[in-house]
Amino acid sequence: MSLRFSYGTNGFTDHRLPDALAIIAELGYEGVALTLDHQHLDPFASDLAARVAHTAELLDRHGLAVAVETGARFVLDPWRKHEPTFVSADRREERAELIRRAVDIAVDLGAEVVHLWSGILPPDTPPEVGWERLVTGLAPVVEHAEAAGVRLAFEPEPGMFIDRLAGVEELRSRLGHPGALHATVDVGHALVTEDSGPHDLIRAHADIVTHVQIEDMRRGVHEHLEFGEGDVDVPATLGALLDIGYTGLVSVELSRHSHAAPAVAERSLAALRAALATATSSRAVRS
Repeated sequence: MSLRFSYGTNGFTDHRLPDALAIIAELGYEGVALTLDHQHLDPFASDLAARVAHTAELLDRHGLAVAVETGARFVLDPWRKHEPTFVSADRREERAELIRRAVDIAVDLGAEVVHLWSGILPPDTPPEVGWERLVTGLAPVVEHAEAAGVRLAFEPEPGMFIDRLAGVEELRSRLGHPGALHATVDVGHALVTEDSGPHDLIRAHADIVTHVQIEDMRRGVHEHLEFGEGDVDVPATLGALLDIGYTGLVSVELSRHSHAAPAVAERSLAALRAALATATSSRAVRS
């Protein structure tokens, strides 16, 4: 088996979506992580159905698999980054509605997963209140995803209420281990919030890993970097994904590199292919 590499459209925000998809495909990526946002595919557009249908046609034309991402910074509130969330003091239903819309869009696009996260717990809010808000708000969304046959891939995000994969495991437990709720592993984030490396985390949580975001990052510093600029052992990470039989997309997450998107995407794919070759050779030697 091999791995399928994809690129996030949040790293192509200076491009029109048709152009971004064409470039990503021409470079040789097999998929795209499509962030629902105003500049590409606005989940609240009045002509959403037509836009989704057009996007589905483009994905099919370019032979791109797709994961739907919901981490747009100002899609719900033009003043407050990433707000409201599942754990906000108010307007939490707006986040739930966004994820429900994302699930419906995923169905129409033939997407493999819908990515989401918890949000930042407001100051002086007890953790148990955060859990109550998250579980209560997410439960009907999970039911909606299960009915639609879509997997939700919950991401632990540095600084958010759930920032470790152990938190995703606890969330799944509190919700009764629903079949639709899995995890996103952001490889770089593991160096910021987790005690073990990405490769060990992937193996330890193999049964829930359904979406992967990848980039380089320095230990303890939440800054998404191009490969070779940080401390991530990319071959070891890809080797772990091969070891667990991972079949989802491995999506490059460089949302602050749109100013040089084509060149960055090209370098990223070359680095991933080289790392995959190293990982494959290492596994062959071990076997």
